[in-house]
Amino acid sequence: MVRAPCLLLLLLPTLCISEVELEPCEVDDEDFRCFCNFTDPQPEWSNAYQCVSAIEVEIHGGGHNLEQFLKGADTDPKQYADVLKALRLRRLTVASAQVPAVLVAAFLRALAYSRIKELTLQDLEVTGGTPPPFLEATGPALSILTLRNVSWTAGGAWLTELQRWLKPGLKVLNIAQAHSLAFSCAHLPTFLALTTLDLSDNPRLGEHGLTAALCQHKFPALQALVLRNAGIQTPNGVCLAMVRAGVQPQRLDLSHNSLRATAPGAPVCVWPRTLNSLNLSFARLEQVPKGLPARLSELDLRCNRLNKEPRPEELPMVSNLTLDGNPFLDPEDLYQEDPMKSGVVSACAHSALAVGMSGTLAVLQSVGVVA
Repeated sequence: MVRAPCLLLLLLPTLCISEVELEPCEVDDEDFRCFCNFTDPQPEWSNAYQCVSAIEVEIHGGGHNLEQFLKGADTDPKQYADVLKALRLRRLTVASAQVPAVLVAAFLRALAYSRIKELTLQDLEVTGGTPPPFLEATGPALSILTLRNVSWTAGGAWLTELQRWLKPGLKVLNIAQAHSLAFSCAHLPTFLALTTLDLSDNPRLGEHGLTAALCQHKFPALQALVLRNAGIQTPNGVCLAMVRAGVQPQRLDLSHNSLRATAPGAPVCVWPRTLNSLNLSFARLEQVPKGLPARLSELDLRCNRLNKEPRPEELPMVSNLTLDGNPFLDPEDLYQEDPMKSGVVSACAHSALAVGMSGTLAVLQSVGVVA
């Protein structure tokens, strides 16, 4: 019988002894990537043992409830530290399961002895009461943490509890399809090393939600704020949220929102002087918004609805201005709202179809997190 949270500990042979089968896990020929999909009603979890030699591991739990592994949640991973350190694991995705919060804590505690740098939790329901934080930050030393469609019974305190289970030094935090971004700011520890915060694919966020999510003075090292498809209406509203939070990024991505001009009577906002790159592409803009930063190195206005070339007085002083894909430049290659219906895929529509790639990779490259 399985005696430990085998799925989350990659089924170490010292913890899980069972016959190894080829399915449902597949490993590529180079032992680089291992993918498991446990959709069977009674999955053979020990198949995940095949992943122990892989660098990149993706495990889908088939929507199963992992409470059966709770009996091993109190296992002290120190006794398996040498085995965990020997794993080649660098990137791990755990998806599609119901996971008790106690098991999540045990999982992170075990990963502390591995060399993992990137962790993705996707389509998870974290259930039950939140366990107390460790006496010291004994979780993994992650560089990148991605959370997509993860629900927490801890409510607005979930990020606080999660951060306390990690070693300091997280550089990139990506939270998409979140059930709640109204964090308990008073108890949220400061992200001292975080350079990139990506809140893309949260269409109900908006400027009001952004103000609640950007806890004041909790992101002092932030260099890039990515807000693709985040329900943003005006750049000015984002500026106000950033000023209130005290964040001073160098790069701001507001692409793939339905932006409009600043509402009449809206407070004037002075943009952070650090901001030098602004992405307003795919934003359905019919004119350049007013109140943009006075000076920028890069301004991306690709694939909007500009019917005439912006006048110099409408634009900031900018070194690199991108206007491709607007009707005034190429009326025959209009931005396709629904390229599948039109049968014509323009350059803009092709890029829109690829929005799932998000701006995160480009931002990571620009801040030196990935090569």
